[in-house]
This record gives sequence, C-alpha cells and structure tokens, in this order.
Amino acid sequence: MSVKRFSIGGMSCAGCVASVEKALQTVAGVESSAVNFAEHTADIEGNFSVDDLIKTVQDAGYDAALLESEEDNTEKEAAEFEHYRSLVKKYTLAALVGVPLFVLGLGGLLPELTTSSGQVIWFIIGIITAFVMWYSGGHFFTGAWKSFRHHSANMDTLIALGTGTAWLYSMVIVFFPAIVPALAQHAYFEAAAIIIALINFGSALEIKARGKTSEAIKRLIGLQPKTARVIRDGVEQDIEIAKVGLNETIRVRPGEKIPLDGVVIDGQSSVDESMLTGEPLPVSKQRGDNVIGGTLNTRGSFLFQTKKIGKDTALAQIIELVRKAQNSKPAIGRLVDKISSYFVPTVMIFAVLTFLTWYNFSGLSISYAVVALMTVLIIACPCALGLATPISIMVGVGKAAEHGILIRNGDALQMAGKIDTIVLDKTGTVTLGKPELLQILPTAKLDSSELLQLAASIEAGSEHPLAQAVLEKAVAKELKLLTVDHFEAIEGLGIKANIKGDTIFLGNESLMLRENISLSNWQQEIIDLTVQAQTPVFIAREKELLGLLGIADPIKEDSKSAIDRFHQAGLKVVMLTGDHKRTAEVIAKQVGIDEVIAEVLPADKQSKVTGLQQQGKIVAMVGDGINDAPALAQADVGFAIGTGTDVAIESADIALMRGSLNSVMDAILISKATIKNIWQNLFGAFIYNIMGIPVAAGVLFPFIGIMLNPMIAGAAMAMSSVTVVTNANRLRFFKTSGEA
Repeated sequence: MSVKRFSIGGMSCAGCVASVEKALQTVAGVESSAVNFAEHTADIEGNFSVDDLIKTVQDAGYDAALLESEEDNTEKEAAEFEHYRSLVKKYTLAALVGVPLFVLGLGGLLPELTTSSGQVIWFIIGIITAFVMWYSGGHFFTGAWKSFRHHSANMDTLIALGTGTAWLYSMVIVFFPAIVPALAQHAYFEAAAIIIALINFGSALEIKARGKTSEAIKRLIGLQPKTARVIRDGVEQDIEIAKVGLNETIRVRPGEKIPLDGVVIDGQSSVDESMLTGEPLPVSKQRGDNVIGGTLNTRGSFLFQTKKIGKDTALAQIIELVRKAQNSKPAIGRLVDKISSYFVPTVMIFAVLTFLTWYNFSGLSISYAVVALMTVLIIACPCALGLATPISIMVGVGKAAEHGILIRNGDALQMAGKIDTIVLDKTGTVTLGKPELLQILPTAKLDSSELLQLAASIEAGSEHPLAQAVLEKAVAKELKLLTVDHFEAIEGLGIKANIKGDTIFLGNESLMLRENISLSNWQQEIIDLTVQAQTPVFIAREKELLGLLGIADPIKEDSKSAIDRFHQAGLKVVMLTGDHKRTAEVIAKQVGIDEVIAEVLPADKQSKVTGLQQQGKIVAMVGDGINDAPALAQADVGFAIGTGTDVAIESADIALMRGSLNSVMDAILISKATIKNIWQNLFGAFIYNIMGIPVAAGVLFPFIGIMLNPMIAGAAMAMSSVTVVTNANRLRFFKTSGEA
C-alpha cells in the first residue's frame, strides 16, 4: 500500500482541513489521509486513482497536485513564493486606497453624504473600493462562493461577509443617506479596503515565517551533491547523481560530500556524519565499511561501490520520514481540527445574533448593528487555531532530525514527553554491542585452543553478537574451523549441532539445565565471570560439559551519563535482557539502572513491557535487535538505536541515528518543548477568540461606550496567525541540556 503526497491549494483556515479530509475519505481506495494546513499538503495512503482523487478535491472547492519528486517540491515552493509576491501587491494596492481614505476621514476632509457632489465623490470612492475588493480580495470571495456551493464555511466566508457587508451598507448609505440618522451617515469603504490590506499583509508574513519551519528538510536535501565522480572504463568523469547506477565505482576526494550509499573498496579516511546522526566526531572508514550519501569526507581519498541509489538511500528515506512525520497529527491536533470544523458556522450564527440584538434592543441606529456584525466576522477567523498544532509539529520534527532523531508520527512526538519508565535492552543499547572473548576455561578433556576451535566452528553459522567475538578470536589464533552438521538455533538458549558425529551444545545456563548437563563443579567460575560483567557461554558434548567462555561487551562511554539524565528527569530505568542475571546486575550497578529483568527469552520481552504498562506506567522501550521488535512495537514509545537492525528500526516510533542513549533524552526534551509550544499556541488562539469575539460584539459599549473598530479587528486577526508561526519558530533555537 503506497503513500502519496499532494499539494493542496485553496485552504484558508483549519475548517478547510476538515472539508478536504472529508472529501478524501470518499475516494475509493483511500485508507487514511493527513492534511497539513501549515504546509498545504496531504499524505494519503491507499490504492487509489490519482486522477479520481484530484477531481474529488477539486469538486470540494480546492486544488490538488501530486508531488512525486524534488522537482515537484521545488515547483511548489516557487508557487508559494509567487503567491507571496502576489499578496504583497494586493495588500499594497489595498493600503494605498484604504489608508488615505482613513486619514482624510479623520481630518474631516471628505464631503458630506447629504450633498449631490458629495454623493458623486462617495460613489466614485465606492467604485474604486470595489476594484480593490476584486483585485486584492477576490480570492476571499471566490473561496467563500466555493464553500457555499459545497455547503461549508471557512475563513474566506467570514472575510467576504464582513467586507462585503461593509461595502453594501456603504453604497446604500451613499444613495439613500436619509434612511439613517445623521450620526449614522458614515460609509465604511476605508474599513473594507484596510481590512483586506491587513489580512493579505498577515498572510504574506505568515508565508514568509512558515518557510522557515521547513528549513530542516531543505538542509537535508542540500546535503546530497548534484554530481558524483564515477570511474567507468578506467576513466573518471563527473556524472549527475540521477544517472549513477548500482555497483558503480566512485571516487571521493578530501572535503567532498559522499554522493550515495555504498561500501569502501579502496583507501581510508575519516567521515563527518554529524549532518545525519548529530554525532560531532568523525568516523574512521576503511575497506569494507559502509558510507552514507550526504556525509562529508574530511581527509583522505577513497573509492567506494554504490549499493543504494535514488529513493533507497539513507538520506532519501530520512527526508521522506521527516516529511511524513511533519504532516502527521498528534491526538491534540485531531481534536483541534474537529473543533475548528464547527467554529466558522458557530461564529456566523453568533454574528447574526449580534446584529439582531443591536438592531432590536440597542435603541441605536442600524449602523451600530452593521459594525458589530462586521467586526465579529472579521476578528473570528480561525487561522491561528488551524496553524497552532501543525506549525509546531513541523519545527519540532525538524529540530529532532537535526539531532539525528527521526520521529515517525505526531502521536510519538506527543507521547514521548509523557514517558515515566525507560526500558533498555542491554546489548548494543547500554553496551557497545561488540563483545570480546576474554577468557577460555576448558575442562581436562581438551585444551583452550581445541575448545575455541569447537566453539568457533559452531558459531560460524550464528548471527548473534557473541558469535562474532568467538569467531574473531579464532581468526586471530588462525584456527581451522571444523565441519558442522545439522545446525539448529534454539531461540533464547543457544545452538545445537553435530561435529564428527557428536552432538554439541553451545549456549547459556538455561540450555545446560534443559539438557540435564551438570554445572555443579563450575559455580565459582560462573560467579567470578559474572562479577567481572562477563557473560558465561557453556560448551558441552552430549551430556558432558567441555568448558566455558567469558565474553564481555564493553559499556558505552556515555551510557552512565545518559542514565543520570533519565534520573534527573524523574524517570525509572529498567534493563530488559536475555543475559545472565548476575552479569546484567553488575552492568546495571555500574551505570545506575534501577531494576533488572534478566534471562528473558526474546518472545517474552513484549509481555514484560505489557506488564509494566498494566501497572499504569507509560513505557518507552529502547533496543537495537530483531528480538526487540515486538517489545518496541508494544511500548507506548519505541526507540530504535539506528546502529541496529532494519527490523528494529521499522518497529519503532522513533529511530535514533546515533548509538547513544543521550538521544533518547534529547527526544524527550524536544517532545516536551514541542507540546508546550503547541499549548502556548492553542492558548493564545483560544484566548484571542474568547476575548476578541465578545469585545467585537460590543459587550463593552454599555459600560464604557466603546466599540471595536473593524480595522483593528482585521489587524488583530492577521497578527494572531503571525504570532502563532513566530512562536512555533522559537523551537528552532531550542537546545537540549547536552548542547553548548
């Protein structure tokens, strides 16, 4: 099932989001959709006809275009820039008409409506204002008409009704001034023009500020060079990235960016991977090492063979992941969208009631009722409400990406800040995941080399990290591996195999107990190994123990400091591992872990996480292996160490490109900052409307004789959106406690 990204045109407020999503759900084959008002895009999942979907969106009164490539996104950005330039022209013209009228009116320099010459002049002003409303505000009226045709209402509806009412009332007064008292003989042409100018000005500022929220994506896109130096038929030539194929040989010189993903085949260097991982120290690369497109070769020249191109590269997948997350909605965002869908109709009803109240009960002229109606419609536009959540999500997800933290969806971002329990896998998470064989303890039946040869022969068929430690030691000792028959991996326990007709068992203590192999004479050795944080691996032939190996996996340098940060944040830290209990407890003590759950079979890790959740805990699981995938999926938030397996990363809500636990704390801090920012935006938007609408309706007039000027209402409405976007952009400067 594919996910396609579309540009959505014509959305003017949060109410439009609900209308577009409602239309999308009627398209055959659409499974889910996420419309982002801040980006004016939609991510749509399912097997559907693109043409049918675009037609449905257009029938709903909006525009849609499929975004398939970076060129499409570039065109979208160019279109937004053109829209910005258009808004600048529109608000400039409206201001050039509205402001002089306002100033002349204040100075008493405009003619009276009761004279013939005055009526002619005011009629000309009305026609000029109509032109302004057509040129500078035509998109509001067009949008309102489309919404009306589809039985909905949005921001355009409110603005069109507000300014349209002002113009119509003014034209009636120009022709028939005597129908209202002398004090009410005032035309509101300047108000209509200035309101349109202010709203266009606010929209232009919003687009300008909104562009900054996608800088993380632009930086990621900018990481990939345009060309690669490919060696074909012995000749080096610069070729466009799009024309480079798989298994091509590419040269990278000092100071150049690596163009694509691949494997080093000649030479060595140090590569700065901080742009993707957030890790500041360069990583040494030599023959056989993987390199990632977009990273920077700091020194040395090398050749590498391309293994991933186009959309399969790590950088392309990261960009897509960040984009998808930025378009997703947390629970709070979905709630706001639902509220917004009812907001505009509610405001329209309130505006009519306001008009009727003034007209029937105030004892004043109709002009007061018209002003109150117009002001309520103008001030209540829910733009800020619609921007409050998506704009913060975009910046927060982008900020996380800068730290090498890839957040898959808005729910994960929201939930990460609520975590109270962190569950850590041991190998590759707390430890380096690169075990080393430190001790070989054979029985009298054979010597240490024979025991190692036997173990390495069996482990040659295993992908377990401990197997690599055994094999590396055997290679270092130049031992010849024996032929192995009937290899059988026993999940969570070890290996069973036949060598020279004998059944050999290699694994943990539980495997030995299952096979009734006595360990009674080795208890002290087992204790000695575990006290030194070494994992004991037992080797037996038939029912006889042949010896054991002591394998240690060094603790990562920053594991203790990261766990200290967890504790400072009030989080409980649990280690969940299949390792020997005493070994796990020693490591846990060294790094300050609160609780150890050891000797857990891979199939049981998920149930242990479930058990913590049943205690009322909000659980984060951090792991890097295939056997962690079910637990990562079960946890409230799953964190996959990016150095781990693809299966673990796919099962997690948040992928960490660095192998450091500090990234988990950074993700939690960014989550909390983002959600706090969303609440600030929502508070500002709701308070603005809760306070602004009653004031616009004239609630203060009976007490202090003041009515809100419609032009001030227009300015306030425009600036509320700019304020929300500006506040969200503050997240771009957020620093975690680990940053300078």
